Amino acid sequence: MKNKLFPTRSFFLLTVAILGICSAANAADVVHYSPIQKAWFLETGHTTYVVGVNENGELQNMYWGKKLTRDEDLAPAHSNPEWASFDSSATTTNLEYPGWGDRLYTEPSLKVTLADGVRDLVLKYDSQQIEGNTLRLKCKDIKYDLAVTLTYRVYPDEDIIRKSSTIENHTNQVVTLESAQSGVWYLPRNEQYRLTYAAGRWAGEDQLQQEPIRQGKVVLESRRGNTSHQLYPWFAIDKGGSDQQHGQVWFGALGWSGNWEMVVEETPMHQVRVTGGYNDFDFSYPLKPGEHLDTPDYYAGYSDSGFGGVSNSLYRLELNEILPDHEHPHVRPVLYNSWEATEFNVDEAGQKMLAEKAAKIGVERFVMDDGWFGARNNDHAGLGDWVVNRQKFPNGLGPLIQYVNQLGMDFGLWFEPEMVNPDSDLYRKHPDWAMNFPGRPRSEARNQLVLNMARDDVRDYVFNAMDKMLSENNVKFIKWDMNRHFSEPGWPEAPVAEQKEIWIKYVRNVYEIMDRLRQKHPGLEIESCSGGGGRVDLGVLERTDEVWTSDNTEALDRLKIQEGFTYAYSPKVMMAWVTDVPNFNGRSTPLKFRFLVAMQGSLGIGANLNKWSPEDSDLATKMISYYKSVRETVQMGSLYRLFSPREGEFTANEYVARDGKQAVVFAFLHSQQFRNPMPAVHLRGLDANAIYRVKTIDNKLVETHETYSGSYLMNHGVEFKLTGDYDSTAVTFERQ
Repeated sequence: MKNKLFPTRSFFLLTVAILGICSAANAADVVHYSPIQKAWFLETGHTTYVVGVNENGELQNMYWGKKLTRDEDLAPAHSNPEWASFDSSATTTNLEYPGWGDRLYTEPSLKVTLADGVRDLVLKYDSQQIEGNTLRLKCKDIKYDLAVTLTYRVYPDEDIIRKSSTIENHTNQVVTLESAQSGVWYLPRNEQYRLTYAAGRWAGEDQLQQEPIRQGKVVLESRRGNTSHQLYPWFAIDKGGSDQQHGQVWFGALGWSGNWEMVVEETPMHQVRVTGGYNDFDFSYPLKPGEHLDTPDYYAGYSDSGFGGVSNSLYRLELNEILPDHEHPHVRPVLYNSWEATEFNVDEAGQKMLAEKAAKIGVERFVMDDGWFGARNNDHAGLGDWVVNRQKFPNGLGPLIQYVNQLGMDFGLWFEPEMVNPDSDLYRKHPDWAMNFPGRPRSEARNQLVLNMARDDVRDYVFNAMDKMLSENNVKFIKWDMNRHFSEPGWPEAPVAEQKEIWIKYVRNVYEIMDRLRQKHPGLEIESCSGGGGRVDLGVLERTDEVWTSDNTEALDRLKIQEGFTYAYSPKVMMAWVTDVPNFNGRSTPLKFRFLVAMQGSLGIGANLNKWSPEDSDLATKMISYYKSVRETVQMGSLYRLFSPREGEFTANEYVARDGKQAVVFAFLHSQQFRNPMPAVHLRGLDANAIYRVKTIDNKLVETHETYSGSYLMNHGVEFKLTGDYDSTAVTFERQ
């Protein structure tokens, strides 16, 4: 076996070089280098992440978990010995960014093929740079001038670290990337880990899954061109006994809206590692000399307060750092969307009638959905022709928008920019703009094809068409939809070696359009929609203000969908509508139940207001008014899951304001058999010594005291008088 007991002379010189440019930093620094450990310490408020250089000059993960109080307690990085001749130290050592080469048998972070046929990549540490909360570590191959810069950004208040990689080709030949990952996270060695993630399908998104991690690999991925309804790009891993408020949990999430992949792997040495980045399925990205590729942002953190701690950490990240309004946050307005009332049969008079009724119940944003453009009388025609249908709107959209504004609401409009109907002027003029393989069938879904947004001329057409509509009309909001996944992802106009770049360049051009529209039209807000929750990730959330959670708006179903969604994504971005019944599953839930379910996110109404009775409208007015009194707490506060809809017939969720002055509890009885007694509900996150005034929307509390102490609410709890199927209530607690 190779002797690895002593550092080489080159490594000694490397260490001296590091010491020449780094000095021991104060332990309070977010990022600092420790010369004793030859390691970089990344510190959040409650966690520590450590990367070191081992005796072989390799970057090695040394620690990730609860905050360490002293650098010196951690031994310097040192590779692990190989396990017989079948597992080298490249496999047994926690390499921070392993290239596929040497004897690496675990999932690589980078796999390449050089033009000369070499497919071996061995990365060694080269240099570092610290700028505030950001650390950059550069590695190079042992022979070729192929470099990887690892970038770490620390979010101290959120207890989260973001990593990504930049792969640079400084050789004189083309280097083809066959797998390009953002990085890998290593958990402390343990044999009892459990994986939690969200899976589903259209209209059944965000269903929580939990399973033990065993030796081998679990692949979470999308191969569909966008994020997908089927799996969501986040994970949580615990030791099997964690609940909402107790236990150690490690978690991560990707910021990428195309084909993504996370590989959860337990090695034969019982080391759990989670690699994430671009999906390597059908992946090939050639880098010419001087070119580089940036990988997606990969966020991760650690919580010692269970899954609730995970969620609230991610909420802080999204609200404080990611969402477009993070520097000047504001609550989401109450929205009305006219789709279910009119479908494609939109016109000025009908939309004005709905707008009047929406304004009377307290709506703040009126959105006209599909059907306003081109020859769009059904879903067979018109997609791609983003001009106003003059038969439906003879005077354009101006009079309708002005009327909506006079009613005190802003105006939003539906687009599906990435799609085209074969029956459209755009397709007749540019059939080559649709994804295709020459001479092969073009598969339609919902009677539409996917535009090749990787093409710059398609990108420019879409931007110019949308920009023209926004420039000529006072449109403050776009519902950006995408109602099918990729098929025949060909790009015949590109050189054959570059055609698989379509997977990445498509998403980048979509991002660019969103960024340019927002820059040119300050104040514009965008909703990410893909037939519901098909495009939800931390990449699109940098550019969109909210997401359409699911096309399934049935209230009882939504309890589970919304629970799964909020494990990783803030209630502020979770659009939740009140719609008519019977709905998706044929249930007829009460209007109050539907409102209270939807009020746990960003509230919208999608019902046909023309069919509502005066009593329905009166109740809606009261519910919307109540929602406005608690929405800042719901959208920007902490969430405590008190009773899960997956575990019984009773659901209860509590939201606590950031300043602690308000808490609101939503409670739901799904169905009742045998009149079983209701459980006591113990609140969380309150000040035990404070007094809270109670405000109810009904008489559903068993006890009706005007005030309670925080200690009583958390330790004794309260009980609700919910009876019968689909009963519900909400209670507000105001700190005195």
